[in-house]
Amino acid sequence: NRSGTAVRTLGCIISIDMDLGTRNAGFQEDKSEEPTAQITKFDSEEKSDAMSLKLDTVEEYNQIKPYAGMPKEVLLLYSSQARYKVPREILFWLTVACTLALVALTITVIALSPRCLSWWQMSPVYQIYPRSFKDSDGDGVGDLKGILEQLDHFDYLNIKAVWISPFYRSPMKDFGYDVEDFRDIDPLFGTMQDFEELLAEMHKRDLKLIMDFIPNHTSDKHRWFNLSRSGDPQYRDYYVWTDCNASNPKPNNWVSIFGNSSWSYDKVRGQCYYHQFLKEQPDLNLRNPHVRKEISDLIHFWLEKGVDGFRMDAVKHIFEAEHLRDEPQVDPDKPPEEITTEWDLHHDYTTTQVGLHDLLREWRAEMDIYSREPGRYRFLVTESYDYHEIEKTMMYYSTPLVKEGDFPFNFYLLDLPQNTSGLWAKHLIDLWMSNMPNGQWANWVVGNHDRLRIGTSAGPSFIRTINMMLLSLPGTVTTYYGEEIGMQNINITQDQVQDPAGRYNVSLSRDPQRSPMQWSDDMNAGFNPKTNLTWLPIHPDYKTVNVEAQMNDASSVLAQYRYLNILRESEMPLHRGWFCHVHADARVFSYLRELDGLSRAFLVVLNFDNEPAVTDLSSIMELPSQVNVLVSTVHTNKGKSMPKSQIQTEAGEGLLIQFSSNMKFNHNHKEQCYISEKACYLEAMGILYKC
Repeated sequence: NRSGTAVRTLGCIISIDMDLGTRNAGFQEDKSEEPTAQITKFDSEEKSDAMSLKLDTVEEYNQIKPYAGMPKEVLLLYSSQARYKVPREILFWLTVACTLALVALTITVIALSPRCLSWWQMSPVYQIYPRSFKDSDGDGVGDLKGILEQLDHFDYLNIKAVWISPFYRSPMKDFGYDVEDFRDIDPLFGTMQDFEELLAEMHKRDLKLIMDFIPNHTSDKHRWFNLSRSGDPQYRDYYVWTDCNASNPKPNNWVSIFGNSSWSYDKVRGQCYYHQFLKEQPDLNLRNPHVRKEISDLIHFWLEKGVDGFRMDAVKHIFEAEHLRDEPQVDPDKPPEEITTEWDLHHDYTTTQVGLHDLLREWRAEMDIYSREPGRYRFLVTESYDYHEIEKTMMYYSTPLVKEGDFPFNFYLLDLPQNTSGLWAKHLIDLWMSNMPNGQWANWVVGNHDRLRIGTSAGPSFIRTINMMLLSLPGTVTTYYGEEIGMQNINITQDQVQDPAGRYNVSLSRDPQRSPMQWSDDMNAGFNPKTNLTWLPIHPDYKTVNVEAQMNDASSVLAQYRYLNILRESEMPLHRGWFCHVHADARVFSYLRELDGLSRAFLVVLNFDNEPAVTDLSSIMELPSQVNVLVSTVHTNKGKSMPKSQIQTEAGEGLLIQFSSNMKFNHNHKEQCYISEKACYLEAMGILYKC
């Protein structure tokens, strides 16, 4: 009834007044029997005893199912029943098992996942020669504010790392490589505040800044040298000095990189000092622990500023033999007085001396202190021209036990124009890959501030093809400013020479490859829009070969460079997959880029000849019978379909072909394939793992 109901338990009748509470909608009355109980009054003691009795009944409780708001006694009654207890236990242990499985899977994925690529592996390194990049104040010389103005260019190209050649305070005898003060900016380029603003904006855009660092020598205007030549006890041995005769200052036959003796007499000190470059660039004595401490402090100074890495200049020259013996002549019969160039001697005592790699490893350890912050790895690349002694270059790589450089610059592709053929290209690439230590990362250079632009040395018809090769090879590309638009060397006359190396012989000048960047078809190619001043002449082709014009042309060198760079970053076979050369002849070089487990792969076909070619790759079973061109350096050939037995290329044309295959070339041709760190792709789950 509405006023109350009776519940029988243990033969007792308990009176419950329902008007004292709220009716529970989840409660269902038992309609199988009519309520016949009468309300009986008990004294307070008996009622209390009855309410405390447990419900493990003599007469089974007949409520059909639990209901919301049930008392504890009813809850306990149901929770002890198997049909409620067992599901709870099943759910509990299932939750435990799933948690453990998830933890195990996470640990497994972490353990099996290959190392993530660092920022210096994911993007080309773009070299800026600051005098020539962008002039912001109208004096005809590029500067730091000019670089700041053009940071959008790197965003457009998808460039993530920028190396800036020296901008330290300098007398500019060697355009910044003769440093007067390592802790200051030369006024020609701006101020320290300009540098800090540039660095902050670069980091805001997720751009990394690599500085040029010159540990081998200073300017003769440096404070250390002035104190050393005056005999200051603390600085006396900061440089390499020896006794010599003022009338004939040649303690031995060692020669400078720029020619003639590498010794110069200093009348203040009355001794000769050693310089492997210009006489205004005296070599530091890095055997002196105080000098090493000075260099270490300089590294800390710039790392504290926030720079992301260093390009270590001329590292093979850091030490020289203390005994100062004559170096052996290349031609033993040549008169000693005619030994005037670096090519006349075997440099057994002036390059790659004992202790060099120990010193570089010390600096690497100093840099690693700043690499502990997540995402702030500090990068180290070394410069050493070792020519035919490639084994010396490979020593700059780190080992599994000791860290040194992330990679040394690979200058061997600078020789590509000597013989533009498929066989020669294959030889130069294989030279590096076959000598590189296992697990290391490759690097490719085709031009810089000291060497001819590739557009001039190889010819403008090969610029696109060489860029395609660079951006499809494994490793990090170094792009010298202007290569992305196909800039070429300028022609200069003797009276236009700025480079000290060319003042007596214009053919030795490095000025032609240092001409101002071509931004637009405006005055001075947009390099200096304020005045009619440029420190070197502008190339006359700037009206068509400039950034602005090529941004609006889908078939331009710039458009192709940008597309390939973005593709390289997005496609795993291109940035971390296998490299397998599959064909080389007098005209064509061809290779595959593939990743185990991923069906998508790429074929690159490069014609280095001045004639069209037809390449038969029917023996490559991993290729489909018909292939489609994804990118061609001849824009009209994009999308073209052809049989693999007749892959046609025009003179100087490069093709990037994407195809799908579950067969992998590297499985059966290990001797033709290279990879830095092997990884496999689980396509069903989209997971990359070690294999």
